Amino acid sequence: MSFKLPVSVLVVIYAEDTKRVLMLQRRDDPAFWQSVTGSLEEGERIEETAWREVWEETGISLADGQLENWHDSTVYEIYHHWRHRYPKGVFENREHIFSAEIPRDTAIVLQPDEHVAYGWFGIEEAAEKVFSLSNKRAILE
Repeated sequence: MSFKLPVSVLVVIYAEDTKRVLMLQRRDDPAFWQSVTGSLEEGERIEETAWREVWEETGISLADGQLENWHDSTVYEIYHHWRHRYPKGVFENREHIFSAEIPRDTAIVLQPDEHVAYGWFGIEEAAEKVFSLSNKRAILE
């Protein structure tokens, strides 16, 4: 079994002009909405992880200069029910924060095994929908 690395990305995507935030509804918990997230893969730079996860989760191919690295990160405890995905003794994950502004008419193509719906929400509403405190903070900033 291949274990996940305890390093991940959070990418807040928002629409130009409207500043509405793209939120994804998880398949495994319909009450759980989030921005694009994902784990670093072996040999990948953190920026490459952000680009890949945006593509995999939304079908959006970001142009050069569209992805903004905040050079900020948050360390959080990995939930007990997800710890089996990580090497033994790993209890924390470092999440690096990014954002991307996209044209408001950009087509979204979800990865159906992970997300069941998406929506565009105002900043306050998007921040209220998320469970993750780091996701909430990134949306509000």
